[in-house]
Amino acid sequence: MKYFIAADHAGIDIKKYVKELFEAKGHEVIDLGPNSKDRVDYPDFAAKVCTEVLANKGSKGILICGSGIGMSMAANKFDGIRAALCHNEYSAKMAREHNDANVICLGERVSGYGMIEAIIDTWDKASFEGGRHEGRVEKINALGKMGSCRV
Repeated sequence: MKYFIAADHAGIDIKKYVKELFEAKGHEVIDLGPNSKDRVDYPDFAAKVCTEVLANKGSKGILICGSGIGMSMAANKFDGIRAALCHNEYSAKMAREHNDANVICLGERVSGYGMIEAIIDTWDKASFEGGRHEGRVEKINALGKMGSCRV
C-alpha cells in the first residue's frame, strides 16, 4: 500500500513514528513534510496529502496535527476524500470498515505513542466491508460534489 503522510509543526514527532510503523509493515510511505517544528499552516499540508491520494488510485493518507481536528476539517473539503479523526482503535476500525475512509487524522497532543501504534495497527488491518455501507459511502461522496474543493 502507498501512503502519503504530512503534519503541521505540532505533529512532527508522531509523523516520524507513524512513518516508521507503516514502513515496518512493508508499506511505501511518502513524506510530504514538514521536516521541522517551525510554524506552518495545517491546511497547506492537508492539501498536499489529499491531492496525492486523489491522484494515486488506491493510496491512502495520514495527517497529523496537535489535535487532529484541523487536519480532518481541511481534508474533508476535498471531493473524494473521506478523512477520519481517530483517537482509539474502535474509531479507526469503524472508519475503514463502515466509512471506507481513505485518510486517517491523528492528534499528537491527545494520543500517546502506544495508542497511536494501536490505532495504526487497527487501521492497517481493517478493510471496507461494503454491503449495507456502500450506499452510505456513495451518499458521502455525493455531498462532496455539492461544492467542495476539487483538484
